[in-house]
Amino acid sequence: MNRNRRRWLVAGLAGVAGFGAWRMRSFWPQDGVTNPCLGPLPPDLADHPLVRDAWRGLDPLRVWDGHAHFFTSAEAGHTDGAPWPHWASSMQAAVIANAACTDHAAPDFVGAYLGRLQALLADLPAGVRALLLALDMYRDERGNPVPALTHFSVANDFCADAAQRAPDRFEWIASIHPYRPDAVEELQRVRALGARAIKWIPSAQGIDPASPRCDAFYAALADSRLPLLTHTGEERATPGDDELDNPLRLRRALDRGVRIIAAHCATMGRSRDLDRGPAGPMTESFALFERLMDEPRYEKLLVGDLAAIPQLGRTGGPLRRIIERGAPGGDWSRRLLHGSDYPLPGLLPLYSPAHLVAQGLLDPAAVEPLLAIRRHNPLLFDFVFKRSLRLDGKRLADDAFHSRDFFLATA
Repeated sequence: MNRNRRRWLVAGLAGVAGFGAWRMRSFWPQDGVTNPCLGPLPPDLADHPLVRDAWRGLDPLRVWDGHAHFFTSAEAGHTDGAPWPHWASSMQAAVIANAACTDHAAPDFVGAYLGRLQALLADLPAGVRALLLALDMYRDERGNPVPALTHFSVANDFCADAAQRAPDRFEWIASIHPYRPDAVEELQRVRALGARAIKWIPSAQGIDPASPRCDAFYAALADSRLPLLTHTGEERATPGDDELDNPLRLRRALDRGVRIIAAHCATMGRSRDLDRGPAGPMTESFALFERLMDEPRYEKLLVGDLAAIPQLGRTGGPLRRIIERGAPGGDWSRRLLHGSDYPLPGLLPLYSPAHLVAQGLLDPAAVEPLLAIRRHNPLLFDFVFKRSLRLDGKRLADDAFHSRDFFLATA
């Protein structure tokens, strides 16, 4: 990496990285600022006891990373019109490119991005797959695309084609804005193309999950049995109305039988307690997610994904509750799904193993091996990090990492 590019990345991370969840005044990066992008995992790390322990009890064929972002360009943040100023989007693009170890200006950015992801997956046992995420554009109330409000988008066909580059390692998740006049037809089409779920970031796409406009789509989605992977809690990577990411706004879909994956388990931010009326008090988003999870009628419909949960800004009480309830024998042991939020594990300042040691959730002896793994393979780092978390001697249940079972379920 040349000196000017490194200086640009440092400035971006110290200012407004876009995918940020840490504050310079509160945390200092434990392992530097930029991703060193080292080569394949050396044998001593590949066979490290921490890695062996992470895989113990798991069937790699059932381990799917259900939350892997896909970008058509490093500058996807401003190619559609950009609600953020160009400098901020460019800064975010540079950070994303470094996290994914790709050249910001590569003529074949997609090939480089997917090639790097394939190389990371090659360090994992055969059978492990990553689900690439499409993302529909921001749309108005009539379902018309609004480029000026679209931070980035990835077309369904483009994502489906990308997954075919390595069908033994990639699956894909489509994205369909429910206000589209052809939303139901598009759902049928992407299902036939092999989509494993539907992805939303409501705040970034202008989707109100509680709107009656979604009802026809919900009916078709429930009938298809494809799950809806939707962002919950505060969204810092893209601009938009965070109240649309309120977990309680998902009741409408759940009440219509839609299977929902609440991305990140709403572990960041505050949302309005709509159960106490439209002017209800602002409440921790995780508490609202937990309330939904506690309702018996949603037990077979609602799950949470583990994407980004060890990040700075998401740890503390919510992470402790997730481990407590998601440990073997816990009532969430079969209701959590593995997801990496790739390429974010390659954004070094967002994660600090030492911080979780201080919280009593990680063995101090795990810190150095985890940091060494991350320099070579952030994807494996994320997996081993989560498998290494402990609360009172208990860790997240194996079922949380056998996520393929949920995506392939039809009953």
